[in-house]
Amino acid sequence: MRIRFLSTARQELDDAFAWYERQSAGLGYEFLDELDRTVHRIKAYPDSCAELTPGLRRALLSRFPYGLIYGQETDTIVIVAVAHLHREPRYWIDRLASDSEEQGGEFRASDKPAAKPPRRRTRKP
Repeated sequence: MRIRFLSTARQELDDAFAWYERQSAGLGYEFLDELDRTVHRIKAYPDSCAELTPGLRRALLSRFPYGLIYGQETDTIVIVAVAHLHREPRYWIDRLASDSEEQGGEFRASDKPAAKPPRRRTRKP
């Protein structure tokens, strides 16, 4: 089974790696190792993770507050988002192509850039 990251998911991965590396040298690589273990778990047991919507699942990373949002196409696992679990839920939903009768209700992901969700404002103390 092949693994494919949408370009937006790849960017989220790069951003998370860079953030962890800025926090502590080597922590970004530990994040990548954990993500790699999660991808291997998905490949071995693609239906074992929590189903969010029909055909779309979330695999949690053990050590970091991230989840891989993914779906299955014929012989490919498509990573839709590398989602931080403490941020806006379901921000990645517009990355999914709309289902039509022709597609038979199968998972379909779009690699078109989506409009960024508005940033949440935080109060300063």
